[in-house]
Amino acid sequence: MAAALLRERHRIQPDQDDDFTVRNPEDMLQLRMDANRTMTLLLVSVGSVSLVVGGIGIMNVMLVSVTERTREIGVRLAVGATEGQVRFQFLSEAVILCLAGGAVGILIGFIGTIVLGRTMGWPMEVSTDAVSVAALFSIGVGVFFGYYPTRKAASLDPIEALRFE
Repeated sequence: MAAALLRERHRIQPDQDDDFTVRNPEDMLQLRMDANRTMTLLLVSVGSVSLVVGGIGIMNVMLVSVTERTREIGVRLAVGATEGQVRFQFLSEAVILCLAGGAVGILIGFIGTIVLGRTMGWPMEVSTDAVSVAALFSIGVGVFFGYYPTRKAASLDPIEALRFE
């Protein structure tokens, strides 16, 4: 309907191409939403890879900690500590390690947001929901990647652990 009116006003013959384009605001909005969805997926995938890499690092640190502290674990088990207490100790360490890393990441993100906002003149604010989700993900990574080293520490035989050099 709009195209026919424009063709008439521009005096375009039926065999000629249009010298105009008609854009629908809904199409522009849909294009913008698609671009936002693509950027969100990209950021989520980069963040997921970062979490996996960080989690593997945490797991390796915890495995080294278990190996270096085998005698300590053996002594604890020999004097009456339960497997659950040893599990809790190492899982707590993994979560604290992840929370420390998460806190540093949140701080860098907060400072980066402020600097970028002031540099570009954009109004920026840090969402408390985003900070909460980041902290929860840190805890989740600590529990998930700290579970294997924790299980390994708790299942040590006290006698063998005390013999370990």
